[in-house]
Amino acid sequence: MTEEMMVRFATLADLEFVAQDHYIPTEVVRRKIEQQEVIVAERQGSPIGYARLDYLWSTVPYIALIWVLPQHRRQGAGKAMLRYLEDYLRDKGQEQLFSSSQVNEPAPQAWHRHVGFEECGIIGGINDGGIGEVFFRKRLR
Repeated sequence: MTEEMMVRFATLADLEFVAQDHYIPTEVVRRKIEQQEVIVAERQGSPIGYARLDYLWSTVPYIALIWVLPQHRRQGAGKAMLRYLEDYLRDKGQEQLFSSSQVNEPAPQAWHRHVGFEECGIIGGINDGGIGEVFFRKRLR
């Protein structure tokens, strides 16, 4: 796709778009936007994807979710949001970033490895249906 993509922190104007998965309550998403913990990718002024950041133990950065509209997948939006997030975290002195994927999701696991994450552990049975979660770490320095 030739249209230029822009990545930025979400604003409250993005709330409906970045809360559409309903995984966490909208009020929590609102607070995350206010704390610069939500990133948006857009093309031609319209949002096409978002990433939500959490902090394990309130200090360790963790990608809680990266989501891109289906028609914009496999066009670099996820990588662009990741690069933006990595630069932001490096500037804040962070040395690593964590993420995860369910053990039964080979495509997201392959994406993590493709963009430089390394597997660092598994928690068994943490998800609905007893499905485990594979954790990944990416060194930022």
